[in-house]
This record gives sequence, structure tokens and C-alpha cells, in this order.
Amino acid sequence: MEFSNIDHIVITTQDLGACLHFYVDILGMEHDAAGGRHAVRFGNQKFNIHTRKAEFLPAAEHPAYGSLDLCLVISGSLEEAVQEIGAKGYPIELGPVERNGARGRMRSLYLRDPDGNLIELAEYGE
Repeated sequence: MEFSNIDHIVITTQDLGACLHFYVDILGMEHDAAGGRHAVRFGNQKFNIHTRKAEFLPAAEHPAYGSLDLCLVISGSLEEAVQEIGAKGYPIELGPVERNGARGRMRSLYLRDPDGNLIELAEYGE
């Protein structure tokens, strides 16, 4: 078996409005509310958003708010991301710092979404 990419993940949030503000207004993802469900999209991936634990079944056995640690590779420079996030008044927890990712050396910065999930934004060098 071979894998080509991640299609979607599920984020369980305590506050849909705050969650959408972070992913749409701060990170620039697109909100999709098709069929009465919520998701945010970027590229050909999406994050499904559940507003309570096990909202749709089947679900993770023990969904928990703030338990995710995600790394997203950005287009453009990390410096541009720092400026954009700073201009929006959102706190950066750490970075830029050097890290090792799936493709090797990268630079990252870290944010937390409103539920406490750790969101790493990464840039690979040329």
C-alpha cells in the first residue's frame, strides 16, 4: 500500500466562532459549511470541524479539545507569515526556529488555536 497525501483531519472545538476566526481570518483558509457541517479548506486538503465530541460517527474513540499538534507547510516566506500574523494581532508562541520535517531541514513558527492545538507553520529552503 502507498499513500499520496492527507485528505482531511478532524478538529473538535469548544467554540466554533473562535475556531473559524483562527483558521479563516488569521491563517486564511476557506470556510465550507456544506450540508450543515463545517470545514476549513486549503489547497486540496481540509480540516473538518466538529462542535462536540463524536458529533459525527464513526469518530476517534477519545476526542479531546486541544490535543492536536499539526505542521503546515506554507507557500512564501516565514518572514511574510510572521508579519501577516503580527499585523492581525495574533500571538506567536515560538519562532522562527530551525526544525526537521518530513523533507529535511525547515524553519518553523508556532501558534495555538483557540482550543489549544499547536499549529506549526513551516518553510523549507530551496
